[in-house]
Amino acid sequence: MLKSFSALGVHKELETRLAKLAITVPTTVQEKAIPFILHKKKDMVVLAKTGSGKTAAFGVPLLQKIKAEETQIQVLILAPTRELCSQIYQNLVSFSSDDQQKKIVSITGGTPIKPQIESIKSKPNIVVATPGRLADLVERKAIDITKISYLVLDEADEMVTALKEELVAIIAEIPKIRRTLLFTATMPGTIKQLVQNYMSKHVTYLETDIEPLAKSGIDHQYVVVKPIEKLDVLMHFLTTKENERGIIFCKTKAAVNKLAKNLAIHKFSSGALHGSLSQGIRDRVMEQFRAGNIDILVATDLAARGIDVKEISYVVNYHLPDRYDTYVHRSGRTARAGATGLSLSVIQEEELEEIPEFEEDLGLVFTAYKKADAKSIEENNTLLWAKKIFKTKPNRSLSENLKSEIKTIFHHLTKEELIDKVVANYVANNSATKTIASNSNKKKKK
Repeated sequence: MLKSFSALGVHKELETRLAKLAITVPTTVQEKAIPFILHKKKDMVVLAKTGSGKTAAFGVPLLQKIKAEETQIQVLILAPTRELCSQIYQNLVSFSSDDQQKKIVSITGGTPIKPQIESIKSKPNIVVATPGRLADLVERKAIDITKISYLVLDEADEMVTALKEELVAIIAEIPKIRRTLLFTATMPGTIKQLVQNYMSKHVTYLETDIEPLAKSGIDHQYVVVKPIEKLDVLMHFLTTKENERGIIFCKTKAAVNKLAKNLAIHKFSSGALHGSLSQGIRDRVMEQFRAGNIDILVATDLAARGIDVKEISYVVNYHLPDRYDTYVHRSGRTARAGATGLSLSVIQEEELEEIPEFEEDLGLVFTAYKKADAKSIEENNTLLWAKKIFKTKPNRSLSENLKSEIKTIFHHLTKEELIDKVVANYVANNSATKTIASNSNKKKKK
C-alpha cells in the first residue's frame, strides 16, 4: 500500500499544499528521509540520483521544523550551481505558506550582490546558496550563519570536487553542534572524507533510488572517430534524433562555445550552457530547453547540475569524462521516470582502452555504435546544407536590377533542373575543398 505524506509525519496543512502541486505519493527518497529528519536527531547521508525528489525529501520536513518566531538563519542549503539553487528555492517557495515564503532567501553568484545583502536584512529562516557567493558574504560580514541548526549539502559530490575551498570555509563558520544532511549521487573518496571530517560519528546512511547503471534503462554506446570526422559523425547522429531532446557534454567552456557555434551554423535547434555566461543568458537557454523550444543543450558538467528535465532521450559525451562519477551524472540526465535513453561517447582511437575501465568500475556494458559510412555522412551534410539554404532569410539589399539579371539566367530552367544544378555545384565545391585540405595535411606530415 502506497504511503501518504501524513503517514510520514507531515502536517495536514503542508500535505494539502503538496497536493495542490500534484505531489500526493512520496517517492522512495522522500519516504525514507522525511520521517528520519522529522523524528531523529542524527546526521544523514543520502545516496540518491538527481530527479528522485530530493528537494521535497529535505525541504518538506525542514519547513515543518523551523521556528517561525526566531529571527536567525536556521537552515542553510548549499548547492553547486545557480540553476540548482534556483530550482531548490522555487520548490521550497511552492511548498510554503505565505508567511514562510517571505522567510526563504536565495543567494547565488552571477547576480548583483547588493539586493541579496538587502534580502538577508529581512531575517530569513532558510538560505539557499552557492558556496562561492556565500563565502563572499561571510567574508564581508554581511550574513550571520553562526547559529544555524541544519546544514543541507545537495549534489555534495560536485561541490567537494569543484568548490572544496569555499565549502570548508563555510563549514568553519557554522556551529559544530548542528545536523548535517548530505545528498549525493555517488560516493567517491572525497565524499567519504567529507563525512569523516565534518559530520558526526553516528551518521546514518540511506541508500535510495540507486540502481546499477546497467539496469537503469540507459543504453551505453561508444563510437570511435578520427579528429577530422568528429563533428560530421555527431551531426549525422543528431539528424537521426531530430525532434528529440538531448544534452551534449564537453570538458571546457571553449569547447562548448565552439561546438554550439558549429551546430548553430548548421541550423540545429541548440543552445550553450556554461559558467561564464551571464545569469540572464543561462536562465533564457534553460527556459527554452525546458519548454522544448530548443532540442539540444551543449553544456559543461558543472553548468548542467540542477537540470531536471524529463524526456531527454539521449546524452552525448563529446569528450569522455576524466572521472567515473562524472559519467554517472551525465548519463543520469536521460532515462528518467522509468523511460529508456542512450548515452553515446564519441571517442578517439587512443581512448578506446578506457572503455573497459569504465565498464569494470561502473558495472555496465558498452556496445559499439555503428558509425555512418563516408557516403551517408556526405549525404547528411548535403541535407544540412539544403536546410541551411531553406532557413536563410532573403537579402533585401540586392538591387532589383541584379536580381532581374540573375532571374534571366535561370528563367528557362525548371524547378527540378535548378535544384539539380545547385546541388551539383555544392557537391563539386565541397569535394574540391576536401581535396585541398587533404593535400595540405599530406604536406604537413611530410
